[in-house]
Amino acid sequence: MQVLTRPWGAMHYRTDGEGPAVLFANSLGTDLRLWDAVVPLLPGIRAIRFDKRGHGLSDRGPQEGIAGFAADAAALIEAVAGGPVVFVGLSIGGMIGQALAQSRPDLVRALVLSNTAAKMGTPELWRARIDAVRAGGVGAIGDAVMERWFAPGFRATPDLALWRNMVERTDAEGYVAACAAIAAADLTVDTARLNLPVLAIAGDRDGASPPELVQGTAGLIRGASFHVIPGAGHLPCVETPAAWAALVAPFLTEHAR
Repeated sequence: MQVLTRPWGAMHYRTDGEGPAVLFANSLGTDLRLWDAVVPLLPGIRAIRFDKRGHGLSDRGPQEGIAGFAADAAALIEAVAGGPVVFVGLSIGGMIGQALAQSRPDLVRALVLSNTAAKMGTPELWRARIDAVRAGGVGAIGDAVMERWFAPGFRATPDLALWRNMVERTDAEGYVAACAAIAAADLTVDTARLNLPVLAIAGDRDGASPPELVQGTAGLIRGASFHVIPGAGHLPCVETPAAWAALVAPFLTEHAR
């Protein structure tokens, strides 16, 4: 296991492969295992994955919004990548990528924005989620999250239990801090100013970031491409890894070097 020391504590990360650096940022309630199925399908890169503060094996850290998460990603790139990266982010991970590309354009060559947007949900929605977690722990929302994340076919498989367990075992205060960061974030203006290659991906069964939401964000960025994966929910890198990698691999070939 690899650790980067941040002002708030230990941030867990992992590197795999050799080649140009590609940084992967996870969704709310998941750890770096989110990308296990797709990293082997993206050869010729150095895949760098990390657990956000309050997730996985990383320490909790203070609430510093999307900017705080972006600062953590910048520190990891500077310490490990040896130069700018292609940033691949899903859900809150995509919001982190948008914020980082705006604040530190020297560190980001291109963006893959999977199942994400410049603004996700309403403050009221996130307040209700935070209240539910504080009242009953992350386990209280586990089934509802699975409904939003996965298409019915995946929900019928034994694998669903593993993803529910991952979510429910997330540190409650770490989860709440990430919810608060999403609730406070509206990146619309800054994202519209981005000037770099962008690939946006949606799943047509995504109940958390529907295709029209992802497409709206792609439309803010000049030259961004947008694709929908049929039969996929919020985590297509889990449900449909081959289809997701088929979109991402050519983009990395073109922009990672």
